[in-house]
Amino acid sequence: MSRVGIGVIGNGNEVNPLDESELVEIETPYGKPSSPIAIGEVGDKRVAFLLRRGPDRDLAPPQIPNRANLWALKELGVRRIVGVGVCGALRMDVELGGLVVFDQFVDRTWGREHSYYLGHGTKLVSEANPFCRDLGGTLVTSARELDLPVQATGTVVVIQGPRFSTQAESELYRMVGWDFIDMITYPECHLARELELCYAHVAMVTDYDVGVLGAGAVTGAAIARVFAQKRERLLALLRAALPKIGRQPEDECATALALAEV
Repeated sequence: MSRVGIGVIGNGNEVNPLDESELVEIETPYGKPSSPIAIGEVGDKRVAFLLRRGPDRDLAPPQIPNRANLWALKELGVRRIVGVGVCGALRMDVELGGLVVFDQFVDRTWGREHSYYLGHGTKLVSEANPFCRDLGGTLVTSARELDLPVQATGTVVVIQGPRFSTQAESELYRMVGWDFIDMITYPECHLARELELCYAHVAMVTDYDVGVLGAGAVTGAAIARVFAQKRERLLALLRAALPKIGRQPEDECATALALAEV
């Protein structure tokens, strides 16, 4: 099998950009990934697609085997990864169904396996700029060329899940000044950095979080409804952007371990 340079991690097949693919099962030192990995082509690029929450979407966010997922993609030769998801907005000046490419995160999770380097051989990896700026730029440029509503920056607070925030929690996040909220971006993005892979995350805004004035309670049904109406935006973006992704540059992603020794 020829090496695969690009990986996509999504919650469901609705954002699978591959028209034809073969499925590959991979064992890792961290167990099995969430799903078999589909491998095919988008334009002239070999792409691997992995279902973050499993084939039946039955893995809750804290149960996702993130270490196995990222390790398996690297085993296939993947060097650049696009995470795809949904998020809530902590501001009202954001269009539902619009897209955002995160540039910062705040971790509010607990108990997740979030590092490959625990105990002897620990490495302290910088997360000052946690998302690949080159890869994120490709996503933003491609979205704008398609006239898709997209924000080029945004701080996402990643909560534990699977429950949504209380109104008090949401109001706190909003008052601090964070922009978006989800349950899956961390530790996915950090594990990619520990493996010296490029990682960018694009999310669709599906709701206003409960702490936003007048928003009301967040429900899974409301999120699913917005996503069903606008999901073609994500698919169109992936099919336009993936062929434009070049080889991994010698950037802070590719050299993350150089200054990480303790």
